[in-house]
Amino acid sequence: MATFNEAPPGDSKAGEKIFKTKCAQCHTVQKGAGHKQGPNLHGLLGRQSGTTAGYSYSAANKSKAIIWSEETLYEYLLNPRKYVPGTKMVFPGLKKPQERADLIAYLKETTTD
Repeated sequence: MATFNEAPPGDSKAGEKIFKTKCAQCHTVQKGAGHKQGPNLHGLLGRQSGTTAGYSYSAANKSKAIIWSEETLYEYLLNPRKYVPGTKMVFPGLKKPQERADLIAYLKETTTD
Protein backbone atom coordinates (compact mmCIF):
# COMPACT_ATOMS: atom_id res chain seq x y z
CA MET A 1 0.00 0.00 0.00
CA ALA A 2 1.30 3.44 -0.94
CA THR A 3 1.87 5.89 1.88
CA PHE A 4 0.71 9.50 1.74
CA ASN A 5 4.30 10.59 1.08
CA GLU A 6 4.13 8.54 -2.13
CA ALA A 7 0.72 9.94 -3.10
CA PRO A 8 0.32 11.96 -6.26
CA PRO A 9 -0.33 15.69 -5.88
CA GLY A 10 -3.99 16.34 -5.17
CA ASP A 11 -6.28 18.44 -7.35
CA SER A 12 -8.98 20.13 -5.24
CA LYS A 13 -11.29 20.70 -8.26
CA ALA A 14 -11.24 16.96 -9.01
CA GLY A 15 -11.66 16.33 -5.28
CA GLU A 16 -14.76 18.53 -5.22
CA LYS A 17 -16.36 16.32 -7.89
CA ILE A 18 -15.49 13.21 -5.87
CA PHE A 19 -16.96 14.78 -2.72
CA LYS A 20 -20.19 15.72 -4.51
CA THR A 21 -20.68 12.24 -6.01
CA LYS A 22 -19.42 10.03 -3.18
CA CYS A 23 -19.54 11.99 0.09
CA ALA A 24 -22.07 14.84 0.01
CA GLN A 25 -25.09 12.61 0.55
CA CYS A 26 -23.78 11.90 4.09
CA HIS A 27 -21.44 14.83 4.92
CA THR A 28 -21.32 18.62 4.80
CA VAL A 29 -18.17 20.77 4.82
CA GLN A 30 -19.48 24.29 5.48
CA LYS A 31 -18.74 25.85 8.86
CA GLY A 32 -21.87 25.80 10.99
CA ALA A 33 -23.79 23.45 8.70
CA GLY A 34 -25.67 20.63 10.37
CA HIS A 35 -24.81 16.98 10.39
CA LYS A 36 -26.31 14.52 7.95
CA GLN A 37 -26.02 10.73 8.22
CA GLY A 38 -22.33 11.47 8.84
CA PRO A 39 -20.78 14.40 10.72
CA ASN A 40 -20.02 17.84 9.31
CA LEU A 41 -16.37 17.70 8.22
CA HIS A 42 -15.52 21.39 8.78
CA GLY A 43 -12.42 21.60 10.96
CA LEU A 44 -11.57 17.96 10.27
CA LEU A 45 -7.79 18.29 9.95
CA GLY A 46 -6.19 18.26 13.38
CA ARG A 47 -9.34 17.03 15.13
CA GLN A 48 -9.56 13.73 17.01
CA SER A 49 -11.97 11.14 15.61
CA GLY A 50 -15.31 10.85 17.36
CA THR A 51 -15.27 14.35 18.86
CA THR A 52 -17.48 16.60 16.70
CA ALA A 53 -20.09 18.23 18.93
CA GLY A 54 -23.66 17.17 18.28
CA TYR A 55 -22.90 14.00 16.31
CA SER A 56 -23.48 10.51 17.68
CA TYR A 57 -20.34 8.54 16.80
CA SER A 58 -19.81 4.81 17.07
CA ALA A 59 -17.77 3.59 20.02
CA ALA A 60 -15.16 2.48 17.46
CA ASN A 61 -14.62 6.03 16.18
CA LYS A 62 -14.43 7.44 19.69
CA SER A 63 -11.99 4.85 21.00
CA LYS A 64 -9.73 4.82 17.90
CA ALA A 65 -8.71 8.42 18.80
CA ILE A 66 -7.19 9.21 15.40
CA ILE A 67 -5.88 12.73 14.92
CA TRP A 68 -7.04 13.48 11.38
CA SER A 69 -4.24 14.59 9.07
CA GLU A 70 -3.59 14.24 5.36
CA GLU A 71 -1.68 11.04 6.15
CA THR A 72 -4.36 9.43 8.33
CA LEU A 73 -7.12 10.40 5.89
CA TYR A 74 -5.15 8.88 3.00
CA GLU A 75 -5.04 5.54 4.82
CA TYR A 76 -8.62 5.80 6.14
CA LEU A 77 -10.16 6.61 2.75
CA LEU A 78 -8.69 3.46 1.23
CA ASN A 79 -10.98 1.30 3.38
CA PRO A 80 -12.74 3.06 6.28
CA ARG A 81 -14.20 -0.13 7.81
CA LYS A 82 -10.79 -1.79 7.89
CA TYR A 83 -9.09 1.31 9.34
CA VAL A 84 -11.79 1.76 12.02
CA PRO A 85 -13.44 -1.63 12.61
CA GLY A 86 -16.95 -1.02 13.90
CA THR A 87 -17.42 2.39 12.25
CA LYS A 88 -20.94 3.35 11.17
CA MET A 89 -19.57 4.63 7.86
CA VAL A 90 -20.79 2.38 5.07
CA PHE A 91 -18.66 3.93 2.31
CA PRO A 92 -16.36 1.21 0.91
CA GLY A 93 -13.43 3.53 0.22
CA LEU A 94 -11.45 4.97 -2.67
CA LYS A 95 -9.01 2.45 -4.09
CA LYS A 96 -7.26 4.83 -6.52
CA PRO A 97 -4.43 6.86 -4.94
CA GLN A 98 -5.20 9.86 -7.17
CA GLU A 99 -8.83 9.98 -6.04
CA ARG A 100 -7.80 9.91 -2.38
CA ALA A 101 -5.20 12.65 -2.94
CA ASP A 102 -7.75 14.79 -4.81
CA LEU A 103 -10.41 14.38 -2.13
CA ILE A 104 -7.92 15.26 0.61
CA ALA A 105 -6.85 18.39 -1.33
CA TYR A 106 -10.52 19.43 -1.51
CA LEU A 107 -11.15 18.71 2.17
CA LYS A 108 -8.01 20.59 3.17
CA GLU A 109 -9.16 23.61 1.15
CA THR A 110 -12.82 23.63 2.22
CA THR A 111 -12.79 22.46 5.84
CA THR A 112 -10.03 24.74 7.13
CA ASP A 113 -10.71 28.30 8.31
